[in-house]
Amino acid sequence: MKLYICSDIHGVAPATKQLLDKIGQELNAGTAKLVLLGDVYNPGPRNGIPDGYAPMEVAELLNGYKDNVIAIKGNCDSEIDEEISQFKFYASATAEIADHTVMFTHGHKCNADAPAKELKGGDIVFFGHFHKPAHRMVEGVHYVCVGGLGVCAPQTERCYAVLEDKSVEVRPLDGGAPRYSFNLE
Repeated sequence: MKLYICSDIHGVAPATKQLLDKIGQELNAGTAKLVLLGDVYNPGPRNGIPDGYAPMEVAELLNGYKDNVIAIKGNCDSEIDEEISQFKFYASATAEIADHTVMFTHGHKCNADAPAKELKGGDIVFFGHFHKPAHRMVEGVHYVCVGGLGVCAPQTERCYAVLEDKSVEVRPLDGGAPRYSFNLE
């Protein structure tokens, strides 16, 4: 199963639509899942209102794929966000993929600077929160910040990650070469 992983949409509808236009067929076919790493609708008080901010449109777009969405709650997500969503939000999630534990979290509590203690070398933590893609190893664990889909760090492009079999790529939304890629051993 292919996983598309994004974070920090912050209610930006055009970027959400652009991603879903790329991956929607796979989601509909059931050959892929979309993992949202939090901050789906609310921009938060520090970000301001981003261009393309339309949280109800984002909800409508994502609800169209509700059976293939896994959502992690971010620091800007609230109960009302869960009420407009037809999919469940989780505090975090883990999966066993290719003999490795893969953790999905928002990043405000677990990231490369606040590592997960229960993981071992070769495992992966996917997170967002920082709005800028990055890949760092800490004690053999891959920490992959997928960047932001709707709100990005200054001079940073919108990105998302793809996990397929043993391959991980962080790709720019507008196309081009992956920003980070590696294979699981």
